[in-house]
Amino acid sequence: MSAVTIDPPVGGTLSLIRSLIPSLGPSERRVAQECIDFAAEVAMLSVADVASRTDTSSATVIRTCQNLGLKGFQHLRLLLLRDLGAASREPDRRLTGEEGSRGRVPALFDAAVRDLRDALGALDYGQFDAAVTAVAGAKRLLIVANGGSGPAAQMVALRFLTTNRPCEAPYDSITQQLSARLLQPGDVCIAVSDSGMNGTTLRAVEAAAAAGVVIVGVTSYARSRLSEMATHTLVAGADFHAWGDGAVTGNLTQMLILSALQDGVARSTDASSAAGPTVLDEVMGIVQSAE
Repeated sequence: MSAVTIDPPVGGTLSLIRSLIPSLGPSERRVAQECIDFAAEVAMLSVADVASRTDTSSATVIRTCQNLGLKGFQHLRLLLLRDLGAASREPDRRLTGEEGSRGRVPALFDAAVRDLRDALGALDYGQFDAAVTAVAGAKRLLIVANGGSGPAAQMVALRFLTTNRPCEAPYDSITQQLSARLLQPGDVCIAVSDSGMNGTTLRAVEAAAAAGVVIVGVTSYARSRLSEMATHTLVAGADFHAWGDGAVTGNLTQMLILSALQDGVARSTDASSAAGPTVLDEVMGIVQSAE
């Protein structure tokens, strides 16, 4: 497994761990989960202490850190201490379920804002820039997603259209697969799957791969079937699986990553200025006439 070339951004260490934890073995997963559940304690422990707490060995702890793309356990401790120090400077509003709406609603929004910011811990910006270049130069653009990832795919398709970038985002899974089979070299397929394991979406991706096109995968997990098949993988959002109260907010991560991708493509082709308010006015007119 290759190591990351840069440290995760401040606040992004646990996001990085969550994005990789499904790919670890049982013993390594226990070590990683201990870091997630007890980050403040792990940051002050030794390798032997963590091994004892997780019923593993010191070698397993070190191997876990390396498989997470880190240099070793001391590297992990430094990242955790850095993030904990940054978090201590923020107001702490917890979702306890006991407060009324005046406490719970702001707390929910605070949690979403914090996690959205930290969700970029696993994003490889080199992959992101390469994806922008590929989409900008694509002859044909196909966007596929199913289940909970569907709304994010439909949203970015509309954003591409409003900046004069033709694309296809069929909602029906059979149509997705047929469209993928008709792709040709020079085309791009954007596949969105939170888990990276959605069988319906992967069948369309397999068809696109067989056609020899560039595949941009958007997922929460760095080592998944989608990431294996994708030419460029954009990883963000695993944090949202850690708090059930706001799990639906995970779709915001997909929407933001896809919006950033579309924005990058628009800027690289000057499409954002080419579309102007005229296209947006036309879209609003279509929406209003449909109501």
